[in-house]
Amino acid sequence: MRGILQADAAAAASAYLAWWDLAGVDCATAEEPVDWLRPAAPAQPAAPAIQAPQQEKPASLEGFHDWLANDPHQPERRWPGAPILPQGKAQASLMVVTDMPDPADMTAGTLLADRAGQLFDAMLAAIGLVRADIYLASLFLSRPPGGMVEAADLGAAAGRMRTQVALAAPRRLLILGDRTVRTLLPPPNSMTGEGARMIEDLQFFNHDGGNVPAFATFHPRLLLGQPAAKAECWRTLQRLIEEE
Repeated sequence: MRGILQADAAAAASAYLAWWDLAGVDCATAEEPVDWLRPAAPAQPAAPAIQAPQQEKPASLEGFHDWLANDPHQPERRWPGAPILPQGKAQASLMVVTDMPDPADMTAGTLLADRAGQLFDAMLAAIGLVRADIYLASLFLSRPPGGMVEAADLGAAAGRMRTQVALAAPRRLLILGDRTVRTLLPPPNSMTGEGARMIEDLQFFNHDGGNVPAFATFHPRLLLGQPAAKAECWRTLQRLIEEE
């Protein structure tokens, strides 16, 4: 019985719609009448976007650090945790750039802490350096939720890193990790994934004042999980020494 009633209801609905279709009602209507023959009103031009005033870039490394710490427009102001500022002095023999603090770094208040930091210190020792000899910075000063950043934030971070490298004026640049490489070095000189081989040839990172020799290798956090990649990392460090 239910099947017969459903079939009768469907037939009645089809007949009802067909009647309105024959009457010329082929689209949804409203209670108020519409003059379909009236020409459409011309579209109003969109209001011009109001751009934020361009701020002058700091002219010194100390001023740049102060700008990072206090400027309210930095993307890190939207994220939890205190920012971790760059460490080191200008004109260091080596500047190291990572992507962002790890959770352990946010707890310690310094970049490359915990086990990844121990491995990083061993990498420096292998080329005869300690942290006091280098300038250490990150694309982002704190860690966003889930470690995910928007494309616009990556572009802003790359722009301010070009200024930072120009002011720090290091002799060489070491870039750690897939995300940092893809952000700072143009394709095709980038990794396609964390397990891919890093670029081998010497690159030059273009900054606001010229360029600097740049090398790229795996982030220590990846080396902890993939010890086989340490051999490739060591070859990169050897090339860095040879360039010096």
